[in-house]
Amino acid sequence: MNFSLVLLATSPKASSSPDIMGTIQGLLGPMIGCLVMFLVIFSLSLIIWTFRDIRARTQDFVSQILATVLVALFNVGGLFIYLILRPRQTLAEIYERQLEEESLLAEMTERQTCTNCHARVESDFQVCPSCGQKLKRSCPKCERLLELRWTYCPYCANNVGSAPMPGSMSGIAMQGVPPSSSLQGNPGMPVSGNRY
Repeated sequence: MNFSLVLLATSPKASSSPDIMGTIQGLLGPMIGCLVMFLVIFSLSLIIWTFRDIRARTQDFVSQILATVLVALFNVGGLFIYLILRPRQTLAEIYERQLEEESLLAEMTERQTCTNCHARVESDFQVCPSCGQKLKRSCPKCERLLELRWTYCPYCANNVGSAPMPGSMSGIAMQGVPPSSSLQGNPGMPVSGNRY
């Protein structure tokens, strides 16, 4: 064994071996430095990303701090835990969804429906085409359509509250029923037969 060490020491390759080791040691220091710097920057970027992401998802200050500390302490493991526990939607997505819901609600309230059968009706219908329910009446003076509850015509200022409604509810509700039939015995009984 001592003989092999003597041969290594006297061979020409032995003199180049310390040069290679010195070169490797010289490169190893900067490579480790770069790796450490990368890990520090990566850890900081995870913390900053987590803080920005949680701020976009909740306004609760305690949740923001806890999520950031979780990632700061446990690094990638903390990030996985945060990704499991974080709120699904951002505040912007929640706001957009609320706007869509309000828009749909406004559209539904704008759409006029019959108070009796809830069929869709247009604003210029006097009666519901589905059930015959009286929806509007015309002003006796200017003949514009008025809501049933109005007592004055907003177009000509005529007092329509005292005037009898043309085609009053008794005539409309009894469409399709012979005039001789009487419902006085059963006022809550529905009218059967064709209403058109």
